[in-house]
Amino acid sequence: MTSTLLHDALIYLAAAIFFVPIAKRIGMGSVLGYLIGGIIIGPFCLGFVGGEGKDVMHFAEFGVVMMLFLIGLELEPSHLWRIRRLILGTGILQLGLTTLLFLAMFLIFGFSWPAALACGLALSMSSTAIVLQTLREKGLSATQSGRCSFAVLLFQDISVIPILALLPLLAVSTVSAQSGESGTLLQGLPGWAQTIALLLAVNLVVASGRFLIVPFLRFIARLHLQELFTASALFIVIATASLMTLVGLSPALGTFLAGVVLANSEYRHELESDIAPFKGVLLGLFFISVGTAVNFTLILNEPLKILTLVCAVIAIKFGVLALTGKLSRLSFDQNLLFSLGLAQVGEFAFVLFSFISQLSILSPSWTDTMMGVTALSMTVTPLLLMINERLILPRFGTLEKMETAPDAIDLHSPVIIAGFGHFGSTVGRFLRANGIQATILDNDSDRVDLLRKMGFRVFYGDATRVDILKAAGADQARILIAAIGSPEINSDLIEKTRKLFPHLSIMARAENRLDAYHLMETGITDIYRETLDTSVRLGIDCLVKLGFRRYSALRSGQNFIRYDEAAMQKLAPHRHDKETYIDNFREEIQNQEELLTSDRESNPTRNDHAWDSESLRKEFDHRR
Repeated sequence: MTSTLLHDALIYLAAAIFFVPIAKRIGMGSVLGYLIGGIIIGPFCLGFVGGEGKDVMHFAEFGVVMMLFLIGLELEPSHLWRIRRLILGTGILQLGLTTLLFLAMFLIFGFSWPAALACGLALSMSSTAIVLQTLREKGLSATQSGRCSFAVLLFQDISVIPILALLPLLAVSTVSAQSGESGTLLQGLPGWAQTIALLLAVNLVVASGRFLIVPFLRFIARLHLQELFTASALFIVIATASLMTLVGLSPALGTFLAGVVLANSEYRHELESDIAPFKGVLLGLFFISVGTAVNFTLILNEPLKILTLVCAVIAIKFGVLALTGKLSRLSFDQNLLFSLGLAQVGEFAFVLFSFISQLSILSPSWTDTMMGVTALSMTVTPLLLMINERLILPRFGTLEKMETAPDAIDLHSPVIIAGFGHFGSTVGRFLRANGIQATILDNDSDRVDLLRKMGFRVFYGDATRVDILKAAGADQARILIAAIGSPEINSDLIEKTRKLFPHLSIMARAENRLDAYHLMETGITDIYRETLDTSVRLGIDCLVKLGFRRYSALRSGQNFIRYDEAAMQKLAPHRHDKETYIDNFREEIQNQEELLTSDRESNPTRNDHAWDSESLRKEFDHRR
């Protein structure tokens, strides 16, 4: 058993290391690389792993378990409440209408209504793993299509709970279904009792998260042993998954719920940082497992049936998603990305079809067929997205070219601005007001349209792509302003630029102090925190309203920025050691206050009025 596990792990990792770089090199993306690798090493090609699919999905299941826990951990209740209308509006329309259309289709095929409804609910799911990974890689998470995709996926993930509770009520023969099921606490229970038990299990996970897991983490945190906290994080994930398996529920669903419950706890960030190193590897194993699960024997035996079903499923889901995107007022290219991205069947369908088969709602042959359709649709999705990006959007979407520029400087500007949101547009307007026409890159097509109407010449494209950087004149430019909203994508851009265009001086946007520390570790020195200057400017105005001279307040503000940036240089090496960092941080705050007090005492303000005409005018008016 151990040797088999090690052998499979070795093969999976070797496939990832070999195929993903090739896929990335030719511009296909990592997801397609993982899927191709899985197909090659799977039981229907080289046969290195899988044993005709018997143990393949064990890797996938654990990958989904970890992924769903991290997704749940990122769902802060306050953020969910802000986007509740988007989640409910897009989610209900997509899931409801898709299920109804599939119900009608399978009734025409001769299915009983419980089987048709169960299949419709399972096929309505989309792949959270593939969609979110693709959006992150392409830097599209913050676009309108990215936000709508996240809303629909989140609604689907949450909907799995009532769907799993509903399925036992649809069972044709619960007794016969449970006779083949072993090792679960629901064995032998009637459908209504299973539904109640499933709901109780869900509530048990929620209650445990609030009243057991948080106190447990608080106890572990007091020990100040980082490796023990990491072990505790993994323990929580595996224990929750085991509990859900014991009662016959999806382990991925259980860990997703646990993540949501812990999303608002004080240990959220520690849990994310501890599990993050496992995230990429496990997602890769999941994608490889999906590739190995593609049953080519079934496809070759019934090619017309399987391919027709795959095309029908993708077409129906695409149509519903396109309607959803249209009602959400997405532009053509954003709607196309949204509709194609979610048109596949998701990883939760594997779980649902397995449960449907156990309940004897669907025959074993049709279950295998639906599993094959699910895996094949997931495999096709990256190809559809690549076709959309390279063939459809350049012809019918927002053009990825600038309008004819009146001057050559539009293509060979000394300054390139990557990311033209609120931060980048302010910098761009300031430079233009001073006679510098920067080359502007932005990957949000709706924003590009708006900016062009406002008079800006914007190049639509992904600044992290080398060909687009070269087209923007990176070889001749002097400065790159990295102002992309996502810190991860900004870091990726900076890394590529330093490697391929070392002559460029990089000036980087940072959302906060933590992002600044990360940029400092990569060797960037020109870092600009979004809120620092604005916060200090407000403080300066506050001092003036309290009676300080404008010059004195401004000088104090500039000194504060200088001291704060010097303190960051000292604090950066300790940022991974929480206890040491806090001690040093408190010391630096005290030092800053002492320095500012010393500055104030050694620079008397009696002559500051020579510069502050506004205060003089007010004083003169008062004396009159």
